[in-house]
Amino acid sequence: MRELLKNRNARRYLIGQSFSLFGDTAMFLAMGIWVKVLTGSNGDAGLVFFAFGVAALLSPLAGMVVDRLPRRPLLFWSNLAGAAVVLALLLVHGRGQLWLIYLVAFGYGLVYTFLSAGQSALLKLMLPDELLGDAWGMLSTVREGLRLFGPLSGAGLFALAGGGVVAIVDAATFLIAAASLLFVSVEEISEVRQDVHWFVEVTAGIRHIWRSVVLRQMIIAGGITLLVVGFSESICFAVVSQGLHRPPTFLGVVIAVQGVGAVIGGPTAAPIARRLGEGPLMGLGLVAAAIGAGLFAIPDLPGVLTGAVFFGAGLPWIVVGAYTMLQRRTPVELQGRVSAAADTLLSTPQVLSIAVGAWLVGIVNYRVLLFVMAGTVLMAATYLLSRKEQWQKLPSPTAEAAIEAEPSNQGSE
Repeated sequence: MRELLKNRNARRYLIGQSFSLFGDTAMFLAMGIWVKVLTGSNGDAGLVFFAFGVAALLSPLAGMVVDRLPRRPLLFWSNLAGAAVVLALLLVHGRGQLWLIYLVAFGYGLVYTFLSAGQSALLKLMLPDELLGDAWGMLSTVREGLRLFGPLSGAGLFALAGGGVVAIVDAATFLIAAASLLFVSVEEISEVRQDVHWFVEVTAGIRHIWRSVVLRQMIIAGGITLLVVGFSESICFAVVSQGLHRPPTFLGVVIAVQGVGAVIGGPTAAPIARRLGEGPLMGLGLVAAAIGAGLFAIPDLPGVLTGAVFFGAGLPWIVVGAYTMLQRRTPVELQGRVSAAADTLLSTPQVLSIAVGAWLVGIVNYRVLLFVMAGTVLMAATYLLSRKEQWQKLPSPTAEAAIEAEPSNQGSE
């Protein structure tokens, strides 16, 4: 981390992102609570996250755009677009504008398809390979650590002043992130355009992932996990209201405790990845998340809060493992499309599970759903940790050397 913070560009970028991530953590929960207050439905509240996730299905197109344009200006304008989108929430005055909350959530997700792919490409340009894990570890620690007070701030501000004020704060953080990019300098690499069909260009990221056994296995494990983890977007409201018998705003406390777990797990992510590899790091994170999901089913405060710590500690390991693996095994000119392809492949099962979870939480006891989540995530962890390819260290910092060193497409899934 010290070496990372010595890098001036990284330091400036991370400062801007820290403000933006604070706004995100406050706004996401506030939108869910807003819908819960307007409708009284856990499922309707969970559909906010469904609307956000649906936008990720357009990630391949965003990835192609990212790989065609200079990354820094693209991120700058994407942040400005995010500020404009979230300010539309100022028009919500009651249940009659419920549709607008969902529309803003979709727009938010669309902006993030560009921010996610663009960030992956920018970090690859800005940092040497040996610092990529530290960068993702820092971002993940900040994101999850902000759960200590970001959701509480969002829930509290929503209770005191309403969702419109939370939207204004979030828009301001987008503007800070955009301003920080003005002070970041990177040497952009011009894409060598090839005369190929647009479909071939858009799907280049998916084909790159499929050719790499290690990346393919990571996507399979992540996809299995996200087939059920989306349930949590609706279940979390049931845990608070049915399990703990608290108001919806108490979810901010649970998420804050999850942030404690992230602060514990985040700083250890990059060192573990260097020692064991990115795949084992992600697998261990999945184990921690499975334990956390099981503990959420205990209908008392100590059990739920302990589960939040485990779940929070596992998230940075999963994120750092997956994104560092993608970046280190992908050439610069494909960063946007590979990141976008991974987002699409992982978001599709997540979006389905959010929709199914919003339906199931009304007819199935939430504790049953949590045990299904825990068992499925543990199965995904077992799959990933049992693949011998995941334990093989990358012999070269270049993606090309990594692909050559991997087995053929006939590798063991």
